[in-house]
Amino acid sequence: MSEETKTPQTDAEEGMPPSPEAEDKSEEQQARPKNGFEVIGDFVRRLPNSPGVYRMLNANGDVLYVGKAKNLKKRVTNYSRHGNQTNRILRMIQLTASMEFVTTATETEALLLEANLIKRLRPRFNVLLRDDKSFPYILIGEDHEAPQIAKHRGARKRKAKYYGPFASAGAVNDTINALQKAFLLRTCTDSVYESRTRPCLLHQIKRCAAPCTGEISIEDYAALVKEAHLFLTGKSQTVRKEMSDRMQQAAEELDFERAAIYRDRLAALSHIQSHQGINPQNTEEADIFACYQDGGQTCIQVFFFRTGQNWGNRAYFPKADKTQDEAEVLGAFVAQFYDNKPCPRLVLLSHTIEEQDLIAEALTSKSEQKISVMVPQRGEKKELVDHALSNAREALGRRLAETSSQTRLLDGVAEVFGLANRPNRIEVYDNSHIQGTNAVGGMIVAGPEGFMKNQYRKFNIKSQDITPGDDFGMMREVLQRRFSRLLKENGKRPSASEAAEALDEEKNGHVPDPAWPDLLLIDGGLGQLNAVREILADLGVHDLPLVGVAKGPDRDAGREHFFVPGKESFMLPLRDPVLYFIQRLRDEAHRFAIGTHRARRSKAISQTGLEDIPGIGPARKRALLHHFGTAKAVRSAALSDLLAVDGISEQMARNIHAYFHEDAT
Repeated sequence: MSEETKTPQTDAEEGMPPSPEAEDKSEEQQARPKNGFEVIGDFVRRLPNSPGVYRMLNANGDVLYVGKAKNLKKRVTNYSRHGNQTNRILRMIQLTASMEFVTTATETEALLLEANLIKRLRPRFNVLLRDDKSFPYILIGEDHEAPQIAKHRGARKRKAKYYGPFASAGAVNDTINALQKAFLLRTCTDSVYESRTRPCLLHQIKRCAAPCTGEISIEDYAALVKEAHLFLTGKSQTVRKEMSDRMQQAAEELDFERAAIYRDRLAALSHIQSHQGINPQNTEEADIFACYQDGGQTCIQVFFFRTGQNWGNRAYFPKADKTQDEAEVLGAFVAQFYDNKPCPRLVLLSHTIEEQDLIAEALTSKSEQKISVMVPQRGEKKELVDHALSNAREALGRRLAETSSQTRLLDGVAEVFGLANRPNRIEVYDNSHIQGTNAVGGMIVAGPEGFMKNQYRKFNIKSQDITPGDDFGMMREVLQRRFSRLLKENGKRPSASEAAEALDEEKNGHVPDPAWPDLLLIDGGLGQLNAVREILADLGVHDLPLVGVAKGPDRDAGREHFFVPGKESFMLPLRDPVLYFIQRLRDEAHRFAIGTHRARRSKAISQTGLEDIPGIGPARKRALLHHFGTAKAVRSAALSDLLAVDGISEQMARNIHAYFHEDAT
C-alpha cells in the first residue's frame, strides 16, 4: 500500500488565531533552507528507510525530477552531498525548492509508480518518452456469425481475437488489405452487413466473400476465418500448403477459375511475408530495443516480433540530457514503455541496463506471466539486436540531417521577422467550416524537430453569438480559449532573461518543451493581425511576436505579403527557403483544420443522419436511405447514382454531392 507524505495545515489556514506553536512554526519557516542542498538535507532527516518514489519541485511547484529508491533515506541523502555530482544533477539540485515522497511496499511497486508519474508529469530532468500513442492491432470479431476483420486501437472491450502490436497504422492497413485478398474476410460494420441486399464492390474485386448476401455459406466463411487465425498465429506454412494443394486439385479437375482464386490468395500471403523483412526461425515472441547515440541525440529502435513474424518497427527519440549514456537512457525508456502496453515474454536489449532484473520482475508482476529481459551475446537473437541497432543508427543519421536543416530555417525565420532568438515553438491557426456549419479551429505547432503533431489542438466552435461564416469571431474564440488556458496552467510568458536561460539549457543538452509560442502566424493581412493583437491584449499578453501572412493576388503561392507590427508589409524572394517554410506551415494548418472539420461533419452525419444537408427533409432522407442503404453509402455515391434516386432533382443531387465532396472553406 502506497502512502504519500503531506504538509499539515496550519491554524491560520483553518481560519483560527495563530497558536504559540504556529508562531514557532512561522519563525522556523523564516529560517528555511536557502539552497537546494539545504532543502534536501532538511527532508532527509525525516525520511524512512523504505522503498518509495520521490519528486523534486522548483519554487513554482513544477516537478523537476521523479525518481525511485529501494531505500528513500539513503538515495535522497546522495543529493545533499556536494561532491561527485554531474552538471545536470547540480542544476537540478540548485533549482529544488521542495520535495514530495510516496512510500511503497516493494521496490518493484516503486518502479511501476515512477514510470507512471514520469509519463504523467513529464519532469524536466527525467528521460522522457516523447511519442507514447497506443499501438494498433488487428481484430477478428467473435460476436457475429460472420466475423469482421478490422483495425483496433485502445481498450479491448469487444469480444474478439487481437493480433499485434503493429508498429504503425499503415502496417496494419497494408496487412488487412493483403488478408482480405487472401481470406476474403469482410471489413464492413455489422449495421452495413445487415442492410446489404446485393454484394458490395469489395466482392466484385475479390476482396470479400460476401456472406451478407449469401454468396458464401456461413460454414464456408467460418473456414476462411479459421485459416486467417492460423496464419496470424504463426502457422503460415500450414495454410500455404493447404491452399497450394487445393489450387493443384482444382487445376487437375480443369476448374481453372477456382485455381486462379487460390493462386491469387497465395500471392497475397506471399506479399505479406515479403514485406515483413527479417522473420526469425527460433524467436516466436519478442520486443527488441536497440539504442544509439550521436550528435547529442538518442534513437531507440523498437522491433515487434509475434508468432515468429516481424510486425514492424518504430524509431523513438526520447528527450535526454547529453551526459546520459545509452544504457541509462535505454533503462529509463523501457521502464516507461510498458506502462500502458502489453509486454511479450521476451525483451531483448542492445545494452545491459542498471536495473535489468528489477525491470524484469516489475514486468512479470504487471503481466502475470514470466518476462525475461536480456542482452543476447550470440546466435539469432544477437543478429536481431544488431539489425535493430543498424536501423537505429540510420534513423538517427536521417534525423540529425533533418534537424540541421530545420535549425537553419528557424534561424532564417528569426532573421526575416526580427526575432531576438531562434523560435523553438511556432503556432499557426486556421478555421474550417461550410457556410458556418460544423465550424472548427485548428492549431499546428512546429519547432526544431519539425511538426510537433502531439501538440496539435482542435477547437470546436461553441459560441452561439458568432454569425455563421464569421472568421474573426471564430479566431477570437480559439485564441481566447487557447491563451486563457495557457495563462492559467503556465503563468505569464517567460521574460527575455528566462528565455536566455532556456537557451543555455539547450546548449547543455536539455531542451524543455516550451509551453509558450515564440511566434504566432496569422492567416490574413493587417486587419486580421490587429484583431489578434486586440484579443491578446485583452488577455494581458502584449509581447508575443505576431506575423500576418496574406495570400497574394489570385491566391498565388510565392506572392504572399507579410505583416509585422510596427513595420511596413513586405514580400520574400520567390526562391527564399524561409518563404517555402512559411508556405508549408500554412498548408499544414489548412490541412489539419479541414481534416478536423470533415471528421466532425462525418460524425454529425453518422449521429443525426442526413438532416444537416440543406433541403433534405424526412421524405428525401427516406428515399436516399431506401436507395443506398446507409448514410455512408450516400456520402460515397457518385452524382449519376444520386440522380437515379426517386424524388431527387438534378440540382438537389448536385447539392448533396457538393456537400460531401467539395473542399471545405
